[in-house]
Amino acid sequence: MKILLVNNGTLPVYSYGGTERVVWYLGKTLAKFGHDVSFLVDKSLGCEFATIIERNPEVGLIDQISDEFDVVHFQYQPKNVEKLRVPYIITQHGNSSGDTSLDKNTVFVSKNHAKRHNAEAFVYNGLDWTDYGNPQLENKRSYFHFLGKAAWRVKNVKGAIDTITKLKGEKIHILGGSRLNFNMGFRFTWQPKVKFFGMVGGKEKLTQLQHSKGLVFPVRWHEPFGLAIIESLYFGAPVFGTPYGSLPELVNEDLGFLSNSSTKLSKAMERYQDYNPKTCHDYAATHFSAEIMTKAYLELYEKAIQRTSLNSNTPQKILKNEPKFLEWTS
Repeated sequence: MKILLVNNGTLPVYSYGGTERVVWYLGKTLAKFGHDVSFLVDKSLGCEFATIIERNPEVGLIDQISDEFDVVHFQYQPKNVEKLRVPYIITQHGNSSGDTSLDKNTVFVSKNHAKRHNAEAFVYNGLDWTDYGNPQLENKRSYFHFLGKAAWRVKNVKGAIDTITKLKGEKIHILGGSRLNFNMGFRFTWQPKVKFFGMVGGKEKLTQLQHSKGLVFPVRWHEPFGLAIIESLYFGAPVFGTPYGSLPELVNEDLGFLSNSSTKLSKAMERYQDYNPKTCHDYAATHFSAEIMTKAYLELYEKAIQRTSLNSNTPQKILKNEPKFLEWTS
């Protein structure tokens, strides 16, 4: 099959960039399965397994896609997609805004994500675990960690810090933020139990996860998926988060604890040793690999080629009067 993957930005990505990492692994695994893969992106730093087409900003996107492809897989909602003569699907990686209807061939990244858009089609994100190495599950674990873009208030880094302060003798490493933040106005976090590492990636991030007692993930929105969840579980770290979005379907009682109460989360974190690192690792490695994700997308590509709609209804956001920040209590 000749497949075109379309995404904004630059590939590959080496630090922050969850969507880009998923798209890269999808293309890599499609090629491993014997398919002819091309990327249409803003810029590329090189690729050994696929053809790179750099987008021309002076020409409409749809006009840059030839009829040679069997299927086109967009990673965002493109304009004028109805003019495309090639079968296509669209992955909606984030939460949609407003009352805008989405394309009927839209795929979501969790069951909850699809349900909140009155849709059925979803594929869980997957990662190429060979890039993550073999975690040392017996490592000494010295701190908890937060992983995400801390400048996004819905990620609730403040809630993660408030939770750790309730625990005697515990510390938290913030991966994805800095102590001094001008993006949210002047904000300086003085708490000595907190250490910031900025937008880490690669070996530095993996080393951090190897020694963590658990991921503190008190998001205040409906998380579409959450790569931080499966990355942390892969390294044997249980998840302590809020019961919003995809979390209840990804994190069961053997893998962590969910509550929108900082006090209840902190009490659960006191018992982090109750969660078996190997159970966490095996779950992530088994259920969220790039191979499983790619096979699921191949089934949807076949439906698109047969001109079968992926959803019975036109997807659109159904929770229209939802608060910007979901409930979080002390």
